[in-house]
Amino acid sequence: MSETIGQRPWMTKPQTVAVMDALEAAGGADSARFVGGCVRNAVIGRPINDVDIATTLTPDQVTAALQAAGIRAVPTGVEHGTVTAVADHQPFEVTTLRRDVETDGRRAVVAFTTDWMEDAMRRDFTLNSLYARRDGTIFDPTGHGVADAKAGRIVFVGEAEQRLREDHLRSLRFFRFLAWYGKGEPDAAALSAITALKDQVGKLAAERISAELLKLLGADDPRAAVRLMAQTGVLGVVIPGEVNLARLDGLVAIETEQLFETDAVLRLAALLPDDQIAAGKLAERLRLSNAERDRIVAALSPTPVFKSWMSPREIRRAVYRLGAQAFRDRAKLAWAASNRTAVTPQWRGMIALGEGWSPPAFPLTGEDVIKAGAPKGPVVGQVLREVEEWWIDHDFIDDPMSAVEKLKSVVQGMVY
Repeated sequence: MSETIGQRPWMTKPQTVAVMDALEAAGGADSARFVGGCVRNAVIGRPINDVDIATTLTPDQVTAALQAAGIRAVPTGVEHGTVTAVADHQPFEVTTLRRDVETDGRRAVVAFTTDWMEDAMRRDFTLNSLYARRDGTIFDPTGHGVADAKAGRIVFVGEAEQRLREDHLRSLRFFRFLAWYGKGEPDAAALSAITALKDQVGKLAAERISAELLKLLGADDPRAAVRLMAQTGVLGVVIPGEVNLARLDGLVAIETEQLFETDAVLRLAALLPDDQIAAGKLAERLRLSNAERDRIVAALSPTPVFKSWMSPREIRRAVYRLGAQAFRDRAKLAWAASNRTAVTPQWRGMIALGEGWSPPAFPLTGEDVIKAGAPKGPVVGQVLREVEEWWIDHDFIDDPMSAVEKLKSVVQGMVY
């Protein structure tokens, strides 16, 4: 008897029905099946985020079928067989069955096929090589996909080394899927092949590496997968030099225990040594966004030193100087590197105070300095900085007249 996932709500939504109807109107019954992550997650009871569809239709036929049904067709990757159908604002990746013609470990040249088995044999892992018909009947070409998904086994389709030589990104994908879905002992054949070919990962496009790395770090608990990644040597290719596995362990534990949101970018910062210059260079090499790079660099600043016993006044000063995001990141990293369980209330209170305090605006401007008698030019900035330091030292005193009096005394001291 065939395995089935039944008819799930996402399969019978009007948008899904419209796309499947359009494809079957052009290609006949069973010319389109759900594939990959949506089937895998349905099998193991995980949420469904995206619905992907495989079809025997060529990209041109897919486009024509969708347009005939009034569905927008976006050519997102037609050279590899993918057209994105947008039905009532919901996207569906529709990909023609394919086989590899030529691979070099970075990119592939494909030929389209109507053979479901051929398509399955070029996919990465058995748990991703699952298809489902509209009635929920599962097609499991490898014969192991359903069982491996349920058991949490991340196993390459066919020979692991061959799958890796086709696309070396699959080394990183192995660790990502291990973090998200893996259970028990990792597959020995996969680890052996990954270790042997680890240096090839460095030849991949930086954007592909960073995307997989952040997806891996975004798992609920990536610690075991990251440690295994380090043991195989792959982590050293992606992040050359020393890594701080202990701090990553501490950060993940804090996020889990304290119900903080999973934060892949901060976890990456936790892995790096406290070297802002090196961190900035790594972020640029991985082609992270400017915002991600700046956040990581700020999180690894050596000053001010964060301790669990910082006073409210010191906390406010740090929030003002660093900004709310950098303060929170610095506090979490310091907490992760500390004896976290012994002082949890202090760290938690520090973060809560920092998040609950809104820094006031400095009450003086350059125009105020000039009115106080300072000449235009560099002196204006010097005066403002000195008065601002006084204002911060007085815990952001809420007394405009005191600030003005201090301003006058500073101007007199500088000008006369």
